[in-house]
Amino acid sequence: MNRQGVRLLPDRGGSLAAFGVGLAVVIILLGMGRPPICPCGVVRLWHGVVESAENSQQVSDWYSFSHLIHGFLFYGAAHIVWRRFGFAELSPRWALALAVLIEGSWEILENSPIIIDRYRSVTISWGYSGDSVLNSAADIGFMAAGFLFAARAPVLVTVVLGIGFELFTLWAIRDNLALNILMLVWPVEAVRVWQGGG
Repeated sequence: MNRQGVRLLPDRGGSLAAFGVGLAVVIILLGMGRPPICPCGVVRLWHGVVESAENSQQVSDWYSFSHLIHGFLFYGAAHIVWRRFGFAELSPRWALALAVLIEGSWEILENSPIIIDRYRSVTISWGYSGDSVLNSAADIGFMAAGFLFAARAPVLVTVVLGIGFELFTLWAIRDNLALNILMLVWPVEAVRVWQGGG
């Protein structure tokens, strides 16, 4: 099959592999002692208060938009790898499973003491204690949804939507994927003060 004919959507095997990887991540997170659900004992589909004990504990929150963007970006990377460079060693049906592996690896790292402490020390997430397993699983699901959306939507639509999500969350909570990465890797005190309402 030529590069233009490569399909990046998973077949049944690819979908099962993606699900299996996600399930393995859930098992690892439980083994790490992460709480299965919010310690408050309540499960909500949405929690919109960033500075609260339930942030990153429920099914979705403001940072779910970032995970959708992860999916957009992972699909873009897969497109480059398979369509532009003809990555023949691995069938494109595994692209989603590979994206889930990357996202799941981040969820595991994000819930490790080193990253939790980093978030607490350099970002506005002063009380951050990691995600519930429910939230991590949902984050992986949002990434997969973003990946599958990008696989079907025109590139321009995906790009505009991603920028829209970034601007919307920047307006709503003074945070987004770009600022999250910036503050985690190279903290800027002025940004932290602004995010804190200063």
